[in-house]
Amino acid sequence: METGILFIVSAPSGAGKTSLVKSLLMRDPALALSVSCTTRPARSSEQDGIHYHFLDQNRFRQAIADGEFLEYAEVFGNLYGTRESDVRVCLSSGQDLILEIDWQGARQVRSQFPAAVGIFVLPPTVAELERRLRSRNTDSDAVIAQRMIQARDEMAHYAEYDYLVINDDFETALNALNAITTAERLRLAHQQPRLARLLA
Repeated sequence: METGILFIVSAPSGAGKTSLVKSLLMRDPALALSVSCTTRPARSSEQDGIHYHFLDQNRFRQAIADGEFLEYAEVFGNLYGTRESDVRVCLSSGQDLILEIDWQGARQVRSQFPAAVGIFVLPPTVAELERRLRSRNTDSDAVIAQRMIQARDEMAHYAEYDYLVINDDFETALNALNAITTAERLRLAHQQPRLARLLA
């Protein structure tokens, strides 16, 4: 039976993960992005069910109690989580899926989906990461300092992933991500059910 491939993409804040994944999805329509749940308020440009499932604290904590989440974590005071049912339905239909989550979430997901493919996006240097965070002009110095501490902690877990992609030049990094997804689809385990008639 053909099942989709689960890709986990993680990175420290400011490494460009979200922009890379967005561009990869535009380039590769066979990929889908898992829509996470969060308790943080929606931004003006965000739509419920498209960017996130926006839940209040009570609903989110009830979902935790009911065992709905494949993984969840608290980040800067807000809760984020991935519903297990959403992932299983998607993969069982043969859809390849990307999860944008941190290393803690990735660890939780791999306990249920050991075949998941982990990709870690790194900045070219720590100094460049801080420059990118400051260029956003959205955070105070205190928040940036906190993000840098967390970034160093995130990057310490790079060895838990299958692939490392350096986002120095955006197009080069995007091509690397595209190469990874293409190569994984060409593995025997995925090609065999797709080519069953030919191989028979």
